[in-house]
Amino acid sequence: MPISEPTTRTAELLALERKYCSFGDTVHYLDPPKIFVDCEGSYLYDEQGTPYLDLQMWYSAASFGYKNRRLNEALKRQVDRLPQLACQYLHAEKVEVAARIAQYCEKRFGVKGRVHFNVGGSQAIEDSLKIVRNYTGKNLMFAFMGGYHGRTLGASAITSSYRYRRRYGHFGDRAQFVFYPYCFRCIYNLKPETCNLYCHDQFAQLFANEYHTVWDAKAQTAEFGAFYIEPVQGTGGYVIPPRDYFARLKETCKTHKILVVDDEIQMGFFRTGKFWAIEHFGITPDIIVFGKALTNGLNPLSGIWAREELITPELFPPGSTHSTFSSNTLGTAVALETLKMIEEEDYESQVNEKGAYLLAGLKELQSRYPGVIGHVDGLGLALRLEVCKEDGVTPDRELTDRIFAEGLKGTLEAAGRKYGLVLDVGGYYKNVFTLAPSFTITREEMDLALELLDQLFRRARNM
Repeated sequence: MPISEPTTRTAELLALERKYCSFGDTVHYLDPPKIFVDCEGSYLYDEQGTPYLDLQMWYSAASFGYKNRRLNEALKRQVDRLPQLACQYLHAEKVEVAARIAQYCEKRFGVKGRVHFNVGGSQAIEDSLKIVRNYTGKNLMFAFMGGYHGRTLGASAITSSYRYRRRYGHFGDRAQFVFYPYCFRCIYNLKPETCNLYCHDQFAQLFANEYHTVWDAKAQTAEFGAFYIEPVQGTGGYVIPPRDYFARLKETCKTHKILVVDDEIQMGFFRTGKFWAIEHFGITPDIIVFGKALTNGLNPLSGIWAREELITPELFPPGSTHSTFSSNTLGTAVALETLKMIEEEDYESQVNEKGAYLLAGLKELQSRYPGVIGHVDGLGLALRLEVCKEDGVTPDRELTDRIFAEGLKGTLEAAGRKYGLVLDVGGYYKNVFTLAPSFTITREEMDLALELLDQLFRRARNM
């Protein structure tokens, strides 16, 4: 079906965008790009008022639903009370947010730590790199293939895709990238039930002798300061590792005095059914990086939690890093309300129950499209659907792109009404739908999502 004709206003905006806007800060998946004018709950709305059920919620930034009334009201109160304050001064919300996160980590991990704020995820990654360098004296890092940590220069150096670095010259501090335990596409062609975490053992072999380049056995020191991990890979396609993988990895890193930095920017604050995704895997990281859902996307705020000995004021004193808007009053006010809401409601049960229901529906959908839906998996409300050729293995990016584009036409139908479906494409081969629906999604909306996905697969396969 053709895309509906743009209105005069939409046409004007698109013409202005083509002439005056940098395309460098936007991902143009469609031509022309989609324009939305309203949102609420799990839906975005176009100019015609067509509802688009959003199954990616701004890459988990709006986990608690668009226009969440409680969080919106917190922002409005702060706008009328203390909307601006230079961050060399203190305000209550900053202190309370830091204390709540640090207290949670102390209770959960049994380790004292401190919280440090910034604005975006990449900036928080940059701050974590400074803490690692300051503490260890090392400027080289390990990171995973398939990992994504942002697009500032420092974050790009530890993000696996060369595409994000190619235009900007040589990266002398580029991470050494390690195979992630992507069991559906095991690089060693092994099976998780019999491999005994062979991929981890290959990493551990780097420390067997000095000629494997990373370890000085005489000095008992590694050339690398930290290993940057995502417990569930985000942009890499919501890949979920075996439950005991990170325990083995942490032990290897600890033995060789390498810190573990846990990037929770997409998965933190109950996306996987736990406050931190790393809680599923039974380890205590040295640093946790967070952002996105902490403010439900209303005002940018990110940060890090680090163990006390890494971030003590004597070791990491005032001015060690700085951002004008780092602990802004609007962001911290919403963050505080988010944390209060988390404490009052049982998100662990809600997210896990909804995730299990939606995962069961996706597996039933897979049974209707054997081979084409090659793999389905999920942890909480972080779910993946991998699109393949009929053989069930070969990535099918073309079909994935058709499904994505078809969902944004707004021409799907259910119960006599037109809908669109907002999906996000990720994965190593850009053939994975990474699903991150709102925590407020209802049973009826999940059923609608499955019905619309079924329509999309049928329609796109016949195009």
